[in-house]
Amino acid sequence: MSQKSLFENTETAFKLKSNSELQRAYFLFKMIAIEPLVKIGTAATNLALKANLPVEGLIRSTVFDHFCGGVNEDDCLSVIDKMYEEGVSSVLDYSVEGKAIEEHFDAAVEKTIKIINFSDDREAMPIAVFKPTGFGRFYLYEKKSKGEPFSPKEQEEWNRIVDRFHKVCKQGKDKDVEVLIDGEESWMQTAADDLVEDMMRVYNIEKPIVYNTLQCYRWDRFEYLQELHKRAKKDGFKIGMKIVRGAYMEKERERALEYGYDSPICLNKKATDDNFNAALHYILEHLNDISIFIGTHNEISCLKALEIMKELNISKTDNNVWFGQLYGMSDHISFNLAKEGYNVAKYVPFGPVKDVMPYLIRRAEENTSVAGQTSRELQLLKKEMKRRKL
Repeated sequence: MSQKSLFENTETAFKLKSNSELQRAYFLFKMIAIEPLVKIGTAATNLALKANLPVEGLIRSTVFDHFCGGVNEDDCLSVIDKMYEEGVSSVLDYSVEGKAIEEHFDAAVEKTIKIINFSDDREAMPIAVFKPTGFGRFYLYEKKSKGEPFSPKEQEEWNRIVDRFHKVCKQGKDKDVEVLIDGEESWMQTAADDLVEDMMRVYNIEKPIVYNTLQCYRWDRFEYLQELHKRAKKDGFKIGMKIVRGAYMEKERERALEYGYDSPICLNKKATDDNFNAALHYILEHLNDISIFIGTHNEISCLKALEIMKELNISKTDNNVWFGQLYGMSDHISFNLAKEGYNVAKYVPFGPVKDVMPYLIRRAEENTSVAGQTSRELQLLKKEMKRRKL
């Protein structure tokens, strides 16, 4: 199959979707394409949930079931198993956001460890994930990123964050499950980067277990990658790196404007794409030192990766190279790559319907703002519905 037509095979892409699920997906993306509707819909949903109106069933049967695997780990099993039969692995992502008290941070650690243990018994789940702010207050990361000293009480709190990171990364190493640590806002990321690097120094000696996230819409990230590589070679540890474009662009630009500093975001889409491709190329050329998880819904980036892998004679099944997309999106990329024999994993969010709403709202807004994303999904769904009719 030519590389160009690789992502056109809708029969493979939507093999797991019934006719009614195809229609639901088409309806959802049609709605998401209308920006005012997304704004009104998310506001109305939030209000309804706050007022305890009985809307959970409706959310569950529409947007939740499309973008999430279930309300708990066991609930996700049928999704995980079905995808794995088609060669697509799962990264279970406990997508409860915005909880900022110590008990919740400890609960998030226990949940992540539970997922790692759950993954240990299942070939279909070789990777776990968490967010830095799932394990500690945003404010502390921000303060540390600015280089401001902690009060004794804050220092104790920070030490607990460090312990939580160790607990999870050690469990990942013991169970041989890779741990991806998500990227967040630039004004807290320096502290997160330093902490993840400390984890790599401890747990990535033989091979990468701990992965940081490189947000390529930031113009300084390629240089950061190169500097990190120098330190890793000098100090004898491996790097795990998930590369993405990034998810906080509007927020980043607005804050830079408000506080009067240069925006950390690339000037335009092309600069971001160039940055992403440079990082992709660099890592694939240094696979002995760096493993990569290519988190993208961009077809051109995926084709570029395949091209570089071919050039550099990198095997499709090399465990140092993974492709990843979000559950409920870009099935034409995930399932067609898996069919060709590449390592592919879907991020499968889960959690109680009410608690996962901030995640779902972000997905809807992201699909509305990424030019071409939603229309591409609609075009492929339409093509598959037509193919099945014939």
